[in-house]
Amino acid sequence: MPQMNMVQAINDALRLEMRKNDTVVVLGEDVGKVGGVFRVTAGLYDEFGDDRVIDTPLSEGGIIGTAIGMALYGLVPVPEIQFGDFIFPAYDQIVSELAKFRYRSGGEYVSKLVIRTPVGGGIRGGHYHSQSPESQFIHVAGLKVVCPSNPYDAKGLLLASIRDPDPILFFEPKRIYRAAKGEVPEGEYTVPLGKGQIVKPGKHVTVVAWGAMLYEALDAAAQAQQKGIDCEVIDLRTLWPLDIDIIVESVKKTGRVIVVHEAPKSCGFGSEIVALINEKAFLHLEAPPVRVTGFDTPFPYTLEMEYLPLAHRILPAIVQTAQY
Repeated sequence: MPQMNMVQAINDALRLEMRKNDTVVVLGEDVGKVGGVFRVTAGLYDEFGDDRVIDTPLSEGGIIGTAIGMALYGLVPVPEIQFGDFIFPAYDQIVSELAKFRYRSGGEYVSKLVIRTPVGGGIRGGHYHSQSPESQFIHVAGLKVVCPSNPYDAKGLLLASIRDPDPILFFEPKRIYRAAKGEVPEGEYTVPLGKGQIVKPGKHVTVVAWGAMLYEALDAAAQAQQKGIDCEVIDLRTLWPLDIDIIVESVKKTGRVIVVHEAPKSCGFGSEIVALINEKAFLHLEAPPVRVTGFDTPFPYTLEMEYLPLAHRILPAIVQTAQY
């Protein structure tokens, strides 16, 4: 079984699905001859040509508007937004059009597409190249949101997303594009949407994370283990629809929970997760749920490693929650 990083795994998924289904098209800024700013689409232009791998103008609203039109006429577009921070010029197209076509047409029109975009910090990108906007799309009815943490899941989730009938935001944590490596099967397989995974079983504290922050959670859990605290770490994989059942079952066992995410704390997705835990597992809690997150400020440049909820910030939360 070959070793791949996330860039290679996502590229492999796109290539496989484009070979299998000639209605799948890729479009975005520099995705063709250049292969994308992170080279995720490298080689696709050479194999499939400029009618299926389309370099677009620098207009995110135009990219997504065009992709929606393609989808309504039966194509399966996979548009790329070069950085997640650049998605906001297309927000109106996504929220007012893409998310509502099935509902407003009574199921007659389905906009089947996957919007890929790199998200998160850790590469010294500053406040215009480091944001994590997941909660702003989870809030919108009609959209699914996916965020893989490793190459195996990235490939399987992307194949599942392209085949899913609903519009999907596929967030790729750029910090681990090449840092996360692992065995990835050749050929087709899918990872089911809406299913989280326990990546480390434990009995004292539940830690919920996704994307690049999963590794920080695992690092903190390893340090907590040396202090006699056994953490259970959950990788959500799909953010929406949320696998709340896997979280609730874990909290029933541990009685304690910490949610970790890069986005600012206020109105971040951690708030919704905590609310659902309180609704569904309140009587099993032995301590208040805790969020370890980014700060309620613009994403900084020189202080980026202070902003991110790295292991050195997660560990004290684990210890305090375990001792509550």
